[in-house]
Amino acid sequence: MRKIFRNIHLWLSVPFGILITLICFSGAALVFEKEVMELCHRELYFVKKVEAAPLPMEQLMTKVAATLPDSVSVTGVNISSDPERAYQVTLSKPRRASMYVDQYTGEITGKYERAPFFNFMFRMHRWLLDSMKQDGGIFWGKMIVGTSTLMFVFVLISGVVVWWPRTRKALKNSLKIVANKGWRRFWYDLHVAGGMYALVFLLAMALTGLTWSFQWYRTGFYKTFGVEVQPSMGHGNAAANATAKGGKRDGKPEGREGRGAHRHSPYTNWQQVYEQLAEANPDYKQISVSDGSASVAVPRFGNQRGTDRYKFNPRNGEITETTLYKDLDNSGKIRGWIYSVHVGSWGGMLTRILTFVAALIGASLPLTGYYLWIRKKIKRRPVG
Repeated sequence: MRKIFRNIHLWLSVPFGILITLICFSGAALVFEKEVMELCHRELYFVKKVEAAPLPMEQLMTKVAATLPDSVSVTGVNISSDPERAYQVTLSKPRRASMYVDQYTGEITGKYERAPFFNFMFRMHRWLLDSMKQDGGIFWGKMIVGTSTLMFVFVLISGVVVWWPRTRKALKNSLKIVANKGWRRFWYDLHVAGGMYALVFLLAMALTGLTWSFQWYRTGFYKTFGVEVQPSMGHGNAAANATAKGGKRDGKPEGREGRGAHRHSPYTNWQQVYEQLAEANPDYKQISVSDGSASVAVPRFGNQRGTDRYKFNPRNGEITETTLYKDLDNSGKIRGWIYSVHVGSWGGMLTRILTFVAALIGASLPLTGYYLWIRKKIKRRPVG
């Protein structure tokens, strides 16, 4: 039996190993993208000085809107509980566009742009730098990433079967990484022990990542948790989608001056709604407000995208509907859970660090495997 699994492990690792390394390494590079960006561009994300109270929301939004071209509108604002963080103002286009404004001075600190390095790593991780075909042709990059990830699952499982020790003493020895007995022993220990240590995280990342690659897999994965996949269900940011929808009415973008349908600014009651929600949720992490809808994110274990959602009357700021995250069924939670498990954010900073380390180990496994395999082939080669 072990021989069969050893052959499976080898036959899948050799052709897919380099691809697995690229996918795991680029995934590791994305884990702390937010922290790296905030460290390198602190002036964009944080205010220079915290004043007694922020300026009125209407004044801030109007100032941002005045700087935008006529084809772009303000769709919402994200407010952190950290008074040092600038307000993030979301825009109607391009997708996921936003600007940052100092809530105490009204100064626009800049527009969010993904750094070229992280954009490169994201495209590598998801599509091997390929792009979706406008003519509906085969999206080869996405298909290759999905196939490689699926093969990685079988490689991990077969590796456990091949190297799982028969005794407790042998298990203890197999989990050691020895660095003073030669390079071959070191690479062997790193391959076996490293794979064992990172196994659970690598399987979690691979099994959740496959939901972005194959419709048939996503359907089966969702059904496992009692959720029927609807045609419109995807893996977009639910909060961003809700904000984008909230910023439009009858297909017309809100948030610009001169709207005939409004006698008042569309931002008039945003401040009131924010204050109501902040008072009702003193432990909030972030409050997002758009035209007619709002959401509150609180520190929680698990789904980091889970939010309590509200609807309000844009004319008087009255809350008209409340949907608490805890009351949602599985279909309203699963996408956020999949994302949180995939990026390791479900348990806070600790699980993110472990996910980062596991992804790096995952990137090293094919390389150490190639080294051991090539050495073995050379050793078997007849002399003379």
